[in-house]
Amino acid sequence: MGNILPVAIGACLGLIGVVFGSWFTARRQDRMWLREQKLKAGVGFNTAVVQLIDYLRETQLSNDGAGANELVGRTQEARSALYLLCADETVDLADALARRVWSSRPSEGRDDRRAEHGETEDLLRRFTHQLRQEIAGT
Repeated sequence: MGNILPVAIGACLGLIGVVFGSWFTARRQDRMWLREQKLKAGVGFNTAVVQLIDYLRETQLSNDGAGANELVGRTQEARSALYLLCADETVDLADALARRVWSSRPSEGRDDRRAEHGETEDLLRRFTHQLRQEIAGT
């Protein structure tokens, strides 16, 4: 009878260790999944925005064709994923960037419109930096 108590205590401690180990592993996997999803959404959003910026340097969105519609759709889909996954500051920058891009006009060699495109690209860099920080913190 005297040997049962130490065995029971050892078994309980082992079981507690297994439970905590499983819990920590599940949390780590959840964080890794979230990080991966944020990365995918960010890459999709950045890629679509950059392609849309390049497209809009030559033509206006209201005169769009199938290519621009597809880029806008991809941008919106990636932005929706960012809404679900990211912090408010990152989402706010994504919104500002999307609004800025959608209101862009072709530069047509005009200095004021070139400056507008430069500001849009600066906003893209700020968004990318914010997203990078958020992903690193996940």
